[in-house]
Amino acid sequence: MRRREFLAAGAAMTLPLAAPRLSRAAEPLKIGLILPMTGPFASTGRQIEAAVRLYMQQNGSEVAGRPVEVIVRDDANVADATRRHAQELVVNDKAAVLAGFGLTPLALAAAPIATRAKVPQVVMAAATSSITEASPFIVRTSQTIPQVALPLGRWAPENGIRKVVTVVSDYGPGIDAEKWFKEPFVQAGGQVPESLRVPLASPDFAPFLQRARDASPDAVFIFVPSGAGSVFMKQFAERGLKEAGIRLIGLGDVLDDDILNNMGDQALGVVTSQHYSVAHDSPLNKSFVKAFKAANKDMRPNYMAVGGYDGMALIYKALEKTKGASGGPILLEAMKGLSWESPRGPISIDAQTRDIVQNIYMRRCERLDGELYNVEFATVTAVRDPAKPASG
Repeated sequence: MRRREFLAAGAAMTLPLAAPRLSRAAEPLKIGLILPMTGPFASTGRQIEAAVRLYMQQNGSEVAGRPVEVIVRDDANVADATRRHAQELVVNDKAAVLAGFGLTPLALAAAPIATRAKVPQVVMAAATSSITEASPFIVRTSQTIPQVALPLGRWAPENGIRKVVTVVSDYGPGIDAEKWFKEPFVQAGGQVPESLRVPLASPDFAPFLQRARDASPDAVFIFVPSGAGSVFMKQFAERGLKEAGIRLIGLGDVLDDDILNNMGDQALGVVTSQHYSVAHDSPLNKSFVKAFKAANKDMRPNYMAVGGYDGMALIYKALEKTKGASGGPILLEAMKGLSWESPRGPISIDAQTRDIVQNIYMRRCERLDGELYNVEFATVTAVRDPAKPASG
């Protein structure tokens, strides 16, 4: 490692002798995109990278006179790899922005580097509420779990669901989901006899689902990370909970648009809350979906894709606002308070918390034209992260 660093440093020192120095206006803005491109959460990386490429295809690879260069690094969902990539991107590649971050531990691993280097860190996927508190340079374009879970916790008791068993993956977002669903549900008179947490690594939901069935609830509330929904749905069907009259509700991760069509009829009727559906009925989303499919062999975009797409929009809009200046604090300030129309609907960046403000949709899985979709039937507008104080 030391030898490589020495050689890299030597190359950097001789570069000005080999070529004339670019003017500041022409220097490329480098974005270090750190994603799980391999391993169990590779679908997250694939979706976000595809969306980033699409945004650049549609909006050009230059903004405010600055060429934009995206450098992709695969962390394989390993926090140490994320940390190493972030360090190398900032020090060796001179990245002006770090972006991506598929899961909470990965976003947190890069946070100290963003702080020390004063480089904006655009979180396009990870959703634990506290992430933005880990560094004053973190800005999020995905979601927070409380933002999505709270509306469902209010909806359930208003729609005949009085007794729920919660089943969540045992890590930050799962614990957030459990808490922010339960609080409004219990306040409205609901009962939660069991709160079950499933190991994140190699999960087997079957014994937890059996415990849930034995409790005879009206519904099971589920949170699993993107990509794990197919395993859960298969085991939910095998345990016969639907036949026992137990409904399934949860956050939209379980019915990820990327894999929904492969789940079959067992997904029909499942109600979820989420900030995006490929079936979102707006001209902008229809155009986005069409372009995304055309660029990616008919692959459906999911909520991870829209987080990546809007993350690039945030960077571009901020760079336009600074007229090409990319010093970390300047770029960060330009990101705060920005608002625009996304394929998911109207969004903005809260200037105080640096978190996204967006609509949350209640969706029901239905079959349309032979395919499964999460069809929106209710909207909660302009939702902030309820775990953070409102901007004053």
